[in-house]
Amino acid sequence: MTGLQKHWMWFFVLFAVSLLLGGSSFLRTLALAWGNDEYTHILLILPLSIALVCLDRRVVSRADVWDFRVGLSLVLTAGALCGGAWFWSSSMTADVRLAVNVFALVLSWIGIFVLCFGLRAAQALLFPLLFLFALVPLPGNVLAYAISFLQIGSAWSTHALFAICGVPVVQQGVMLTIPNLTIQVAQECSSIRSSSMLLITTMVLAHLLLRSPWRKVLVIALAIPLSVAKNGLRIFAIAMLGTRVDPSFLTGRLHRHGGIIFFIIALLGIFALLAILQMRENLRKLSNPDRIPAGVAGD
Repeated sequence: MTGLQKHWMWFFVLFAVSLLLGGSSFLRTLALAWGNDEYTHILLILPLSIALVCLDRRVVSRADVWDFRVGLSLVLTAGALCGGAWFWSSSMTADVRLAVNVFALVLSWIGIFVLCFGLRAAQALLFPLLFLFALVPLPGNVLAYAISFLQIGSAWSTHALFAICGVPVVQQGVMLTIPNLTIQVAQECSSIRSSSMLLITTMVLAHLLLRSPWRKVLVIALAIPLSVAKNGLRIFAIAMLGTRVDPSFLTGRLHRHGGIIFFIIALLGIFALLAILQMRENLRKLSNPDRIPAGVAGD
C-alpha cells in the first residue's frame, strides 16, 4: 500500500466513523430537504462538493502529509459542539439542535480531510470544503426571517415595476393594489427555493469561472437582489397579464409552475455578469502577464 493509499484509507475510515456518530442528523437533514421546498437545495450540496474536489483531484494526489494538530483541533471542536448540543438540548428547539449537529458533522469532515491530507491541500480546496456548510439546515426562525426579507423585497420590486410602467399602485407592507386587482405577496410567493438554487448556482459558477476573490464575492452578493428582482418580475408579469389579457393568468400554469422561466431569466443575468467579469480578468491578465504567477491562476 502506497503512502497516498494509506491517507485515503484513513480518510474513509474516519469519515465512516463520523457518519456512525452523526449519521442520524445527516439523514434527518436529507429527509427535511426531500420533503420541504425551503431546504431542497441541500440535496445538491454534497454531490457538488465532491464534483468540485474531483475537478482539482491533482491537489489531493500530491498530498502525502498528515496534519494532526489542525485536523484534530477541528475534530475535537466538532465533538465539543455536539456535546454542548446534547448537554443543553432541553433549552434548544429541535431545529436549532439539528443545525448545530450538522454544522459539527461538516466541521468534523473538514478536520478529517486536514488530518489526512494536510492544511495546504485543504487551502487549495477551500471553496468545496467550506461549501459543505450549506448542508446545515437553517433553523425555523432564521428561515422565517429570510422568507420575510424576500416577501418585502419582492413587494417593493413589484411596486417599482408598476411605477415604471405607469400603473397606479398603492402598497401596504406586502399588499399591492392596482386597478381591478389586489395582490398579496404571500410566503409562497417569496420563491425561497428558487432563490436558494440561484444563490448556490451562482456560488459554484463564480468559483469555476472567476479568479479574483472580490469579483466572486461581488457576483454572489448580486445574486440576492437579482433574486428579489426576479420574484418581483414574476408577480408583475402575472398581474399585468391577468388584468390586461386574461384573468385566468392569475391562477393558471404561469402562476403555479412559471417559476422556472424567471429563474432562467435571472440565471442568464448571472451568466452575462460572469462573462463581463471574466473578459475583464482575461484582458487584465494579457496586459499584466507578470502579475499572475504560474500555478496559482485558479484563485
